[in-house]
Amino acid sequence: MTGRQTEAFAPAKINLALHVTGQRDDGYHLLDSLVMFADVGDTVRLRDAPEVSLEITGSRAAGVPADRRNLCWKAAEAFGCPVAITLDKHLPAAAGIGGGSSDAAAVLRAMEALYGRPSPVDPLTLGADVPVCMVGHAARMSGIGDHVLPLFMAPLHAVLVNPGVEVSTPSVFKALSCKENAPMSEMPEGGGPAAALVWLSAQRNDLQAPAIALQPVIGDVLTALGGQTGARLARMSGSGATCFALFDDLKTAKAAATDLQKAHPAWWVAACTLR
Repeated sequence: MTGRQTEAFAPAKINLALHVTGQRDDGYHLLDSLVMFADVGDTVRLRDAPEVSLEITGSRAAGVPADRRNLCWKAAEAFGCPVAITLDKHLPAAAGIGGGSSDAAAVLRAMEALYGRPSPVDPLTLGADVPVCMVGHAARMSGIGDHVLPLFMAPLHAVLVNPGVEVSTPSVFKALSCKENAPMSEMPEGGGPAAALVWLSAQRNDLQAPAIALQPVIGDVLTALGGQTGARLARMSGSGATCFALFDDLKTAKAAATDLQKAHPAWWVAACTLR
């Protein structure tokens, strides 16, 4: 088996809506969220090896742990086969777009391909976002991340912006004043992107306000995104600080991304298609 190798893409996970619907006695929060995945992300490369190892490359490699703290390493150990992992990191960390969870899911998918068998790992043991990242396309996630309903949705076009600040997810949940909120309303059947945009505008991210209170620059990002020509909806993803705006087409999204990057060169900006 020596010398076999494979790779898998780890797309950015975008919470288009995120409703906090309760909190269990054990402290875990209950969510109802619509998730789609971008065509921007990280890449994991795996090859047979005598023991697990991890190398971090890419434009966002700085500060990413290359040891057992990394979810990629944990995923490989849980699968039970030693591999050498190279993580080509391009997504910002602690950014509300599931970077580490998507990386872990990509490792599990790559190991399934490398060893020709299903993963024995319960993805929820690696983190609440890992189950939906195993799906890798539009889905509704609920509970503590353990309920994932894959969806068939038309692609949406977006601009992602991260201002370069990290947001602590536990701190955001702690700052959330109300933990018992209404779930998402029923999604429209059919109607394509136009109907999806109308529906999404009536949903929310319950973590957005507490995140802005902790990092006011998130509000600046939302204002900048919402002010772009053709922006249909601007909202924060996950617990932040990455925000997104939705556009009718990729050309308009790319033009907005160019303008935003010129105006804010320190921000991470990416035009993308969500699926």
